[in-house]
Amino acid sequence: MNNIIIYSIGFIAQILFSSRMILQWIISEKNKKVLTPVLFWEISLFASFLLFVYGYFRHDFSIMLGQTITYYIYIRNIQLQNDWKKLHIVLRWFILLFPAFIVLYGYNNNIYDLDNLLRNEAIPKWLLWTGIIGQVLFTLRFVYQWLYSEKKKDSILPLGFWVISLSGSLIIFIYAIIRKDPVLLAGHALGLVIYTRNIIIIKKDVKINS
Repeated sequence: MNNIIIYSIGFIAQILFSSRMILQWIISEKNKKVLTPVLFWEISLFASFLLFVYGYFRHDFSIMLGQTITYYIYIRNIQLQNDWKKLHIVLRWFILLFPAFIVLYGYNNNIYDLDNLLRNEAIPKWLLWTGIIGQVLFTLRFVYQWLYSEKKKDSILPLGFWVISLSGSLIIFIYAIIRKDPVLLAGHALGLVIYTRNIIIIKKDVKINS
């Protein structure tokens, strides 16, 4: 596929990811505490799919791995905010089954080549594992957030989520510099600022209420 199209898909995904964070940031600044609107999760869901597609066309296993789990965690958060059932049942089933359909279609038609993804000559092994570690850590923030939200029976972004986000994003940012990936570089440059700011807001809120 044409590189312009591939990079366009990646940049659209990162613009969506950045827009959700800016939206969340503005709302949190306005209310002086960290809040997460349902639109945050809806934008995340669509952006996650696009970034997975970008990762595949870039033959970058670390990017694909990072989007696999979060897709369904985004759906779960939409459910926790009681907006999932507001979607038409046909659309809900399409959203749930479409990723699995793409994987099965690609497997049965020999489109996916795991060996090619894990042995990309453009990415040294040490760099590939740096990217994977960063993406796994970055993904774990949503696993942590999911478990925390399930416990509270509400969709919440706790302090731990932002600390993990900052750590994972920093590793991916370094990976992006070495990999010379403008999509990851642009997305995580802004993310580092927002994650830091949310940590500051939460700590200030804790001090005020303590």
